Amino acid sequence: MNNPRSFLLLALALVSFMIWNQWQQDFSQPPVAVTAAENTGVPAAATGTTPAPGTIPSADTPAPATASGSTAASVPAATAAAGDLIEVKSDVLKLAIDTRGGTIVRADLLAYPREPKDFANPVRLLDDNAATFFIAQTGLVSAQGSAAAPDHMATFTAEQKSYALADGQDSLEIPLTWQDAQSGLTVRKVFVIKRGSYVVDSRQEIANNGTAPWTGNAYRQLQRVSPPAAKSTFGITNPEAYSFTGAAWYSPSDKFKKLAFDKFAKSPLVDTTVTGGWIAMLQHHFVTAWIPPADEADVYSTSEITTATPPRYIVRAKSPLLTVAPGATQTTQARLFVGPKLPSAMTATAPGLHLAVDFGMLTFISEPLYWVLSKLHGLVNNWGFAIILLVLLIKIVFYKLSEAQYRSAAKMRKLQPRVQALKDRYGDDRQKMGQAMMELYQKEKINPLGGCLPMLVQIPVFFALYCVLLESVELRHAPFILWIQNLTAPDPYFVLPILNAAAMIATQHLTPTTGMDPVQARMMKAMPVVFSILFAFFPAGLVLYWTVNGIASLAQQWFVTRRVEASDKA
Repeated sequence: MNNPRSFLLLALALVSFMIWNQWQQDFSQPPVAVTAAENTGVPAAATGTTPAPGTIPSADTPAPATASGSTAASVPAATAAAGDLIEVKSDVLKLAIDTRGGTIVRADLLAYPREPKDFANPVRLLDDNAATFFIAQTGLVSAQGSAAAPDHMATFTAEQKSYALADGQDSLEIPLTWQDAQSGLTVRKVFVIKRGSYVVDSRQEIANNGTAPWTGNAYRQLQRVSPPAAKSTFGITNPEAYSFTGAAWYSPSDKFKKLAFDKFAKSPLVDTTVTGGWIAMLQHHFVTAWIPPADEADVYSTSEITTATPPRYIVRAKSPLLTVAPGATQTTQARLFVGPKLPSAMTATAPGLHLAVDFGMLTFISEPLYWVLSKLHGLVNNWGFAIILLVLLIKIVFYKLSEAQYRSAAKMRKLQPRVQALKDRYGDDRQKMGQAMMELYQKEKINPLGGCLPMLVQIPVFFALYCVLLESVELRHAPFILWIQNLTAPDPYFVLPILNAAAMIATQHLTPTTGMDPVQARMMKAMPVVFSILFAFFPAGLVLYWTVNGIASLAQQWFVTRRVEASDKA
């Protein structure tokens, strides 16, 4: 694949891919059609003014616990002053739960350090810091005429200040309680963590000890600000800059949908009823998702709080209308996945959740590549060696195509003296020169474009693997050998880009320059330098793939060329 004639085409394809990828994020999300749904009443955005009956109050306006003037409950969008924080720790998660609303305001992923091997500073996925604000909320809202219910601004009481999963303990419950003495309504909000799991079970037990039925809705929502822009040099050193960040949701009918933060106002998700789906906030390598019960028809929506600084974005799932008779108890529940984008764990958690590992338009190629790569890692227990084995497998699959390419190149190489003679004969007469070249190719049964097809087939594989290396959290901070201790970061000493350049230069010596004008020939000579500079800023795992592929291609081309020359001599 390192045919010099193909380098310019590859560069064009690379630029086109990046432009297409950015276009997908900027313009491909169509407006979401409004679906008529029972018990709606959640508008698309907060307004920042005093809320009218049945509307969502803004971040500046405290919301009453009971909606009025509407037959349906309205979900408050605001947050309020913090209460007491309850610390919860399992073997993989460290959470902070605010008694104000029973909101999960912090979530540390203990197995994923921010920097390689710095486990004292784990990734904080949920955070109540203003610059990186991201929280998971649950609550209840009452319908018109019903008693007050605790939304995510109500104050709960806790039995303990901290909880920790003990050795030998598989699960742990964290209960919070809210009571309204006037109506007799008691709500017990319970979170459950489990050993080795990134799933937090959440349930709200509604006990009606009053004399009148209670009617309302449960809701779950994720609220966050747009994260700070990923730092990068020349726009390509940080893969996070190319990974989607925003809201996403899934339904069995419409499958996976996503909405970037800058599209919330233009193309909001408006009151769409979904059964068996989930809502989420995505970012590079990590996902947070609320998963309602599979048989529950929830109303999904998004909203933007423009009065907050910076603006906040909400994706919400609201349950069907609940009715709790006097003396009765009813439980509503959901699950929160807060963790890394591990396809196996997400597939086991909810249908379609693995699609949060967003490989983009080349998913149909990326997913099989990821599957093969993970199986190879299971054999060698090293992602770098798994990438090398994947290259060799791909070379075997494309061997016949590559062989045809190199045979065509070897035959054209033999024609170089005759082509030079034609150039000397016809000089600057390009028309006659072209006709003579075509006659020569026809006589020798050579297809000058015979080397393009193998490269065109392999370019999508290259980009698909780029998406795999970009999105696979398993490769995050994964070491290879010696100086490469992070396959998702650039090679710190540029050894792989230099090796790739050497392979390209060697390939140029084996590849004919028949019919190439001087300008094009000079460009071909400059391509190893250009690609070395480009690959110096790419993840080391991708450059490892490309370098090994170049060396393997060089070896195959040398072998085929020698066979063709030996056959001619015989």
